[in-house]
Amino acid sequence: MVQAYVLIQTEVGKASTVAEIVSKIPGVIQAEDVTGPYDVILRAQADTMDDLGRMVVAKVQQVEGITRTLTCPIVHL
Repeated sequence: MVQAYVLIQTEVGKASTVAEIVSKIPGVIQAEDVTGPYDVILRAQADTMDDLGRMVVAKVQQVEGITRTLTCPIVHL
């Protein structure tokens, strides 16, 4: 199992709506509105890194109002 934080930039005024929609995507553990350079941060998990990438590209990035994402895989050093 792999996990990652996905940092999301949205169109102005869309953060709450985007957070609500992405929180319902299978594999998303949590999604929160935040302030700063990103508008929403979500934590996601998948069986493999490829599955995680597919989820971000095929499901998260397709949500209306999202302008950019940055995926940060969690590592255990």
